[in-house]
Amino acid sequence: MLRDESSGDMLDMLRRYLRQETVDPLRVVGRFLLFGASGSLLIGSGVVLIAVGGLRAMQAWGVLEGSWSWVPYIVVAAALSGLAVLAVSRIGGERGLDA
Repeated sequence: MLRDESSGDMLDMLRRYLRQETVDPLRVVGRFLLFGASGSLLIGSGVVLIAVGGLRAMQAWGVLEGSWSWVPYIVVAAALSGLAVLAVSRIGGERGLDA
């Protein structure tokens, strides 16, 4: 009879260990990816809308007409490129003092 109880305890302990080491970390990673993906989509959409609004505001400005009509496009492209470079430079993680 002791053998049945110890094997039942061993299976219970194995189930708890597998859950602790596989299911729980996957749940945390899934939540992290969900919030990260939705946040990046919202931020990306907001940046695009702000860029289009800024472009439209510069086009409505009377000074940039005629032969200067290309300037708002260059300004917005440069601003978006700068934001992209800033975002890529921030990818990584915190590095220790050794790196």
